[in-house]
Amino acid sequence: MSSRSMLALLALAAAGGLAAPAIAQQAQDTRSGVAVFAFENGGSMGLKDPMDFEGLQRGFAGMLISELSANNGWRVVEREQIQKLTDEQNLGASGRVDPQTAAKVGKLVGAKYAVTGSFIDNMGTWRVDIRLVNVETSEIIKTESQTASQDKLFGIISDIAQRLMKDVNLPALPKDVATQRMSRQVPTEALTYYSRALLYHDRGQKDKAVEMYQRAIAVFPNYTEAQDGLKREQQS
Repeated sequence: MSSRSMLALLALAAAGGLAAPAIAQQAQDTRSGVAVFAFENGGSMGLKDPMDFEGLQRGFAGMLISELSANNGWRVVEREQIQKLTDEQNLGASGRVDPQTAAKVGKLVGAKYAVTGSFIDNMGTWRVDIRLVNVETSEIIKTESQTASQDKLFGIISDIAQRLMKDVNLPALPKDVATQRMSRQVPTEALTYYSRALLYHDRGQKDKAVEMYQRAIAVFPNYTEAQDGLKREQQS
């Protein structure tokens, strides 16, 4: 991490923006960092409740972070840390993150790469686009895109995560880990509840976040990310 980035992080910590232990951990971790931003809704028309789209902006990012974190070859920045910084950049309303802004925030958290994404739901047919940004140059070094039906949303995220890991030449996942990740099929209904939980969490609505996590787990009992989120809410 550069001295300038470290000073910026320390300034944020002094203002209460980031915890000092987290900064110290990032400074000592020599792996390349990757920062995943909330996705942009590119003009969806399918789901009846607009809140589901707003939730999926966070849910897609949260699930992509989880998939990327399976590979120990890089350091994946926590979603809440990125969300806090983008909110401070007044990006909460539009959800738009251009490469320059992604690079700016990425530098603050010591990341080498930033990942931005967008989605469109065309009456049940979904398209997800991903951009991999070089934080040092703000250059888009890779784009990935995939289209699938609404019942295969998790499959899109899982497949794109695998492509991103190849794009940056990370070591392949151990066979048992890869098999476990690829065999998991998170139902779209569970993913939607999980996404809403993240949205309510970011809004400070703890009770509603708990309810959404519980609904996600009821639909998909082995939903590890929802289980972890529920524990965090109950312990906070």
